[in-house]
Amino acid sequence: MTRILNKLFVNGNSVLQIFSTEKPFNLPALADRLERVFPRMVRVNEGAGIIVVMDRIRVSEKGIVEGTGPAAERVQKVYDEFIKAQTQP
Repeated sequence: MTRILNKLFVNGNSVLQIFSTEKPFNLPALADRLERVFPRMVRVNEGAGIIVVMDRIRVSEKGIVEGTGPAAERVQKVYDEFIKAQTQP
């Protein structure tokens, strides 16, 4: 299993430059959007990179990981709109 971490520790006396190749996924911003649709039913587990909606729908930066039904479809719609807004210049 490959796991990507968003933190880098550099040991040395002189670090001249560090570049990021991509922008990290903004999990709290997606959670805020979901909170507007599902008030007081959204929890963020940043350590696991998961948002839990209604204690049964799990969303990661890749989309819905677990959950089905109309609520999951609504979560997917909010996720799709969020991703579209993030990729537009």
